[in-house]
Amino acid sequence: MTQDSSHLLHFYDGWKPYQDLLVEAIRPLTNEQLAIRAAPQLRQLWELAAHILSARVYWFHRVLGEGSAELAPMMTWDDEGMPQRDAGSLISGFTQTWMLIEACLRRWTADDLDELKTTGNGSQVSRQWVIWHVIEHDLHHGGEFSFTLGMNGLAAPDL
Repeated sequence: MTQDSSHLLHFYDGWKPYQDLLVEAIRPLTNEQLAIRAAPQLRQLWELAAHILSARVYWFHRVLGEGSAELAPMMTWDDEGMPQRDAGSLISGFTQTWMLIEACLRRWTADDLDELKTTGNGSQVSRQWVIWHVIEHDLHHGGEFSFTLGMNGLAAPDL
């Protein structure tokens, strides 16, 4: 069976299973469990998840101009003083941001990767840079999320 490699999703096919593992780790967590942190100065579990979502929306929506304006409020979910998000809200955020990312990866081709966009600070970044940056950001903070779960005796995803 041959895969359609005319779009980029084929080349990033490990990202969706990673996202699914994070969602399944969040699903059973209570608000009290989502408030756990690895150390007093580190983010709570819900803040880690919100931070992943905020970065996805910032890079794909604000910088690349993708997706609907309905996603924009998620950019502030990890701002200081924001209310705690429950598991359902976080799962909804992961679902919505993945739908955005997947739509882009299905539409874009290799020729689209070099297109430059301007960030909020005026620097130029390519779509390829944004994709890689968001993947490595997901991996870093997803690992932090998994570690925090495990050190607190909660089921951690096998990332």
